[in-house]
Amino acid sequence: MTKIDLNADLGEAFGRWRLDDAAVLDVVTSASIACGFHAGDPRVMREMAAAARERGVAIGAHPSYPDLVGFGRRELAASPGEIEADVIYQVGALAGVCAAGGARLRYVKPHGALYNRAARDAAAADAIVRAVRGVDASLVLLALAGSEMVRAAERGGVRVAREAFVDRAYRADGTLVPRSEPGAVLSDFGMVAERALRMVRDGEVEAIDGSVLHVEPDSLCAHGDGPEALAIVSAVRARLDAAGIEIAPFAT
Repeated sequence: MTKIDLNADLGEAFGRWRLDDAAVLDVVTSASIACGFHAGDPRVMREMAAAARERGVAIGAHPSYPDLVGFGRRELAASPGEIEADVIYQVGALAGVCAAGGARLRYVKPHGALYNRAARDAAAADAIVRAVRGVDASLVLLALAGSEMVRAAERGGVRVAREAFVDRAYRADGTLVPRSEPGAVLSDFGMVAERALRMVRDGEVEAIDGSVLHVEPDSLCAHGDGPEALAIVSAVRARLDAAGIEIAPFAT
């Protein structure tokens, strides 16, 4: 593979709590923007969409469970119908914000606990696919490689892009190690950058137990909400550039 997208989850400020997302936007090629349910608000969404459009960065919606207190990382007992309605609401809101600012929404990537549930729960994954298709059938679903979301998109006739995480540990079954467990989040810039290159060049990632998983990502994610986000994404970008890998959006 000689081409890859680099994405980050952004727009996760809220009210008076602000983040410096502009610097990360200068490095990535896709931005998954929070839609107000776990973080973000209408003003932040508008600012982020405009900033991404100015830089030629592809814009994605980052819908979640309705969980501002838990930052969308707590599992909720939402039914498939509730998930579908919540995703429609959030994706539709960001699509409207984009249209008002002369931008275009390109893809959808669920956030946090909703993403992890849909990776393993076919009913939740199908609900997300129905929501995406209902808002705009041209949108791409960005989903964990090898997950139920990928299979749901294929069943539901929605375009899908496969994602791999450079700064999260994997279990042997291809799912992400929960954040509550030791070693779930990786912060060694050099190691993360080499890991990203191995994913792209060799189609491999080492799981937390030492086993090697096969991956074929269309996009690499580096989380944008931590204090080291810019350093990590910059290290990944520099390593891929040095290896001659083209960095470009998967959704155009």
